[in-house]
Amino acid sequence: MMYVAPEHELEAVHGLPAALPAGENIIWQGSPDVSSFARNAFHIRAFAGYFALLLVLRAVFAVADGETYGEALRSVAPLLALAVLGIGLVWLLAYLASRAAVYTLTDRRIVMRIGIVLSVTFNLPLKTLTAAGLKINSDGTGDIPLSLQSEFNIAYLHLWPHARPWQMRHTQPMLRSIANVERVAALLTRATLAAQPAIQASERESSDLTPSHAPAIPSGGLVNAA
Repeated sequence: MMYVAPEHELEAVHGLPAALPAGENIIWQGSPDVSSFARNAFHIRAFAGYFALLLVLRAVFAVADGETYGEALRSVAPLLALAVLGIGLVWLLAYLASRAAVYTLTDRRIVMRIGIVLSVTFNLPLKTLTAAGLKINSDGTGDIPLSLQSEFNIAYLHLWPHARPWQMRHTQPMLRSIANVERVAALLTRATLAAQPAIQASERESSDLTPSHAPAIPSGGLVNAA
């Protein structure tokens, strides 16, 4: 069963709201890479380009109005200070969001502890996965979006920025800006495939006769995601 744990002040284990049950082990744990997170989740380069365009236009219009180059530069200076402040705030937000986030992969689940001010933990059992993707960035970091069974939908705003962009009708939690993402993807693939026999055996022994939904992760690894 998927659960959401509310904000917690003291963690029994780093990134986890409670100690793992006996027999369950952590396979991997990590957080988003700050630089990659700022570029790909908070689009800091787009902000920088926007401010640069405004500064150039302001200088061009000042010269066109008859100001000297020195006067044009002086008129741009206050805007430059605001631009630096704005970009700095975006970077700070990306830094805080990445440092507050902890992704944990065990042999039974994926746990996402996210949130800067209000920290929440999403517990995603591997049996709730229907598919997983893989996107590799040019710097070697990457994203792993997770498709869940339809009954386990999570509000997009509860996940952002740890969600696949524009997938709002049926959100996809995403391990974002992960270093060595191909290794993490391989670990997730092996954990999911290894968990399937245990999950199926548990369901056969259970009185609940609901058919199981095995995750659609190919044995060769995760599929590339746009």
